[in-house]
Amino acid sequence: MLLLISPINTEEAQEAIEGGADIVDVKNPKEGSLGANFPWIIKSIREMTPENMLVSATLGDVPYKPGTVSLAAMGALVSGADYIKVGLYGTRNYEEAVEVMKNVVKTVKETNPDAIVVASGYADAHRVGAVDPMEIPKVAADAGADLAMLDTAVKDGKTLFDFMDLEKLAEFVNKTHGYGLKSALAGSVKRDQLKPLYNINCDVVGVRGAACTGGDRNTGKIHRSAVAELKQMINEFE
Repeated sequence: MLLLISPINTEEAQEAIEGGADIVDVKNPKEGSLGANFPWIIKSIREMTPENMLVSATLGDVPYKPGTVSLAAMGALVSGADYIKVGLYGTRNYEEAVEVMKNVVKTVKETNPDAIVVASGYADAHRVGAVDPMEIPKVAADAGADLAMLDTAVKDGKTLFDFMDLEKLAEFVNKTHGYGLKSALAGSVKRDQLKPLYNINCDVVGVRGAACTGGDRNTGKIHRSAVAELKQMINEFE
């Protein structure tokens, strides 16, 4: 299980790198759960990150505007992102979500076939009117994406597990694997929730708060020792 850590700037990215993260995921919490950061931040983080370490960039909690989202995807790609992550926030159903993702996949793959496209839904989609989280694996597969992910849309202290129990999360992972895709789970994931996610064969776990000082994604900052502890925990599972 790969550890994805979400820094907001180069200072935090350095902590994630030194702590041994597998994927450095550039985001901007000020703009939402999967808020987009600026191209120059992505570029700077890619330049400072070892070549063997992947850099992910979130495009934001995106609207149902395929053209706008495709342009954002190109921006993240040319800024150096290896992972292009789309938060399907404004898409209300399967059809809208697939339309957005198909255009993102076309945009990205025509420029860099090796780049990884992530369709991210929300475990608490009902709170924001987004597409059903259990449809995300099919959305990702039908659009030609590489990875299906779940996060939480509203960051109010509730975690992924407040909206989906382990049995449902296992169903999500199995459905994703059934399409031949990788799975990722995030959403204020706590340290003690890593083992259950590992046990259901989750491929990537996304963390910010648990890697921050004080365990707070907004007021704390990512620290290398916290990242190293999380990475060590996952290594010990294996």
